[in-house]
Amino acid sequence: MKLLVVESPAKAKTINKYLGSDYEVIASFGHIRDLPAKDGSVDPEADFKMLWEIEGRGAKQVAEIVKAVKGAEKLILATDPDREGEAISWHVLEALNEKRALKGIPVERVTFNAVTKDAVQKALANPRQIDQALVDAYLARRALDYLVGFTLSPVLWRKLPGARSAGRVQSVALRLVCDREREIEAFRAREYWSLVATLATKTGATFDARLVGADGKKITRLDIGTGAEAEAFKAALETALFNVAEVEAKPVKRHPYPPFQTSTLQQEASRKLGMAPARTMQVAQRLYEGVDIGGETVGLITYMRTDGVDMDGSAITAARSVIGKEFGNQYVPSAPRKYTVKAKNAQEAHEAIRPTDLARLPAMVARQLEPEQAKLYELIWIRTIASQMESASLERTTVDIAAKVGARLLDLRATGQVVLFDGFLKLYQEGRDDEEDEDSKKLPPMAAGDPLEKRNIAADQHFTEPPPRFSEASLVKRMEELGIGRPSTYAATLGTLRDREYVRIDKKRLVPEDKGMLVTAFLESFFKRYVEFDFTASLEEKLDRVSNAEIDWKALLREFWEEFTKAIAGTKELRVTEVLEALNGVLGEHIFPAKGDGSDPRTCPTCGTGQLSLKLGKFGAFVGCSNYPECRFTRPLSVPANDGEATAEGGQGTPGVRILGKDPVTQQDVTLRDGRFGPYVQLGEGEKPKRQSLPKGMSAAAVDLDKALALLALPKEVAKHPESGEPILVGIGRYGPYVQHGKTYANIDKDDDVLQLGGNRAIDLIVAKESGAGGGRFGRGAAVPGRDLGEHPGGGKLVVRAGKYGPYVNWGKVNATLPKTMTQESLTLEQAVELVNAKAEASGVKGGGTKAKAAKAPAKKPAAKAATAKAATGKAAAKPKAAAKPKTAAKG
Repeated sequence: MKLLVVESPAKAKTINKYLGSDYEVIASFGHIRDLPAKDGSVDPEADFKMLWEIEGRGAKQVAEIVKAVKGAEKLILATDPDREGEAISWHVLEALNEKRALKGIPVERVTFNAVTKDAVQKALANPRQIDQALVDAYLARRALDYLVGFTLSPVLWRKLPGARSAGRVQSVALRLVCDREREIEAFRAREYWSLVATLATKTGATFDARLVGADGKKITRLDIGTGAEAEAFKAALETALFNVAEVEAKPVKRHPYPPFQTSTLQQEASRKLGMAPARTMQVAQRLYEGVDIGGETVGLITYMRTDGVDMDGSAITAARSVIGKEFGNQYVPSAPRKYTVKAKNAQEAHEAIRPTDLARLPAMVARQLEPEQAKLYELIWIRTIASQMESASLERTTVDIAAKVGARLLDLRATGQVVLFDGFLKLYQEGRDDEEDEDSKKLPPMAAGDPLEKRNIAADQHFTEPPPRFSEASLVKRMEELGIGRPSTYAATLGTLRDREYVRIDKKRLVPEDKGMLVTAFLESFFKRYVEFDFTASLEEKLDRVSNAEIDWKALLREFWEEFTKAIAGTKELRVTEVLEALNGVLGEHIFPAKGDGSDPRTCPTCGTGQLSLKLGKFGAFVGCSNYPECRFTRPLSVPANDGEATAEGGQGTPGVRILGKDPVTQQDVTLRDGRFGPYVQLGEGEKPKRQSLPKGMSAAAVDLDKALALLALPKEVAKHPESGEPILVGIGRYGPYVQHGKTYANIDKDDDVLQLGGNRAIDLIVAKESGAGGGRFGRGAAVPGRDLGEHPGGGKLVVRAGKYGPYVNWGKVNATLPKTMTQESLTLEQAVELVNAKAEASGVKGGGTKAKAAKAPAKKPAAKAATAKAATGKAAAKPKAAAKPKTAAKG
């Protein structure tokens, strides 16, 4: 019997069906060992010795592998064909050697780019040994990420309260987002005007032409800067005589895009399917490892972590065959297309991401896949087929037009494009984050000398716009262009920035939080080299050279560590005043935006004599007056200090108040505040204003006026009791959200959202509590079981449940009551998606995407919060427990 080890149980299940009884396939469940989250796991003084630890599931899996390897004639390590996969195999082998479990059993390493029977059998026929150069590259990356995270993060805690961590790659990615935000804040709009003439040919066909020159001089987009100039040109064009000066028709070829690599797949899935990079990789992993198709487990795509863009020769042949059959021979180019890319690392470059069987059309498997799987498979299939199709043939036409106004000559230009043969465009066009600049309108037939008739002259005002914030797709593209990170790290890096609450996603764009801006400004001021793009890219290239066995990994670490420790040592004597002065300088436009009246934005609006400055308190950073304690003005960073309306008085050392707007009924201010027990919203001022704490899992940054008013409206009636007819209320109490009927209270489950709890759900909770089911299987607000409908396109399960007083569909925190025209049995996935989307949109609350976050954010007791604040100031850094705090900080 031969023992074959892979990473995941899904992959093990698929491969087990391909091999006979001579093989046993077992999963390691990813890495079985990791660096302990404590000081000393990487020891620079002992030549960077790394202390690995087996814990939890890893220990269980090692025991399973040790048990299985006894009596085996051979151990085959078949983990993924990249650096991380090589490291997993190395860890398994090291763990078995430590336990003396092999006892002379031969060990082989095999890799395959697709989980198919042919690919697996071919790999087994061509075994090799573990590639130590790839392992060394893994060790170097892990050591660097650990050393940066565990050395730099404590500096942040001591010098910048509220900051959570820094990382080798995450901090540079965060800088990209923050730099873009500062560009936007520094941007000043510029006025410009465009002149467009609607003209008609002698046949009556109309088209638009733009003013591009006057009196022998070119006019560019921004040259007409005032309305007066625009009106002067318009008046001239109104009386002009128009004729065609020149027509130029130029043939153009557009060639197809190469097949997907990791970064381009993440970008296109984000643009076209709205899938976050992390979700894209999760779904792609399932397609790669194997999906049940007609009772057979099949790997549908090749390995999805790759820099490569070329395809196997047999796949190219198959693609050409599918193109001829599905679209016609005219769409098959005369010669197969070959794509190449300058691989950053030859040993880590694999084949492009493609379907394992191109004859397996998306329509053939759509019904047997989950919705997201079907959409992603179709996107990969289309891109792969399009990459081997014939080029598109177009004709781009430029028409120059002369407008004579007396002795003056004005120049206009019209552009258009005609598709002569669509080629690959018949199947696929790549998505864009911005609109296409190219004018694709078709122009009517014209010839030089033809007269043109004026139909209309339009003078339109425009203003230049700031650069757009990054989307997840465009940030991945920018990181790839700069050489920051690698395909397998993009999704994890973006996830870390969100988890640390350094950025948030608003309208599919990445917006830096204040703490993210502060961390970036701090690092740029005192660790500039380590957030420079060139330095990070250069380090990535050196790591690639390690995996090519060109340089020694420990020599790389020694070189890095020598300079890094000097930079750390330089901050030991750093005073808070120096930190604040540096941050005030870097973040000036962000913290103190210019006032409309031109006055000093740093003048205190309360006392009029003090200077506003960044302050650091135990709960984080805020803006305060230099005349403290005589003047107690404070405000958070994110509130512009244009006037006193956006400020509030408070004690120095508290973040202050954010005004959200006016209550439409009372016209009182609705504010968001930080209190001893966490953030809360408040209506008005006075001795006993109405207040409401934010429920667990709701981010303060996500609270707007509508959400605040909804919270302040609690408790509110959501249903009538079916027997008593008395109201059932929903509210937030000392122990969290609840529903109430008379003197009966029932806790709301963590997956329910207090702001949009449905009537049927509320009745179920109360009746369950009143019937004594509170401690039973479905008591204490637990959701009753139901029928699983599948995945929501935005992530998260959709389940329809039979409530005692009516069925409802659940999606994370959203519960939507079924209308009387629908039944629980007949409800389809599409109908469920429409119901929960409508409910989520009406309430302004997200569904499945908030579930995990809410579960990770337990409320802290006052004592625990104080302890956290103490640790953040560095006072408890020497205690053993504090060492475990930056566990994820080391993951860069």
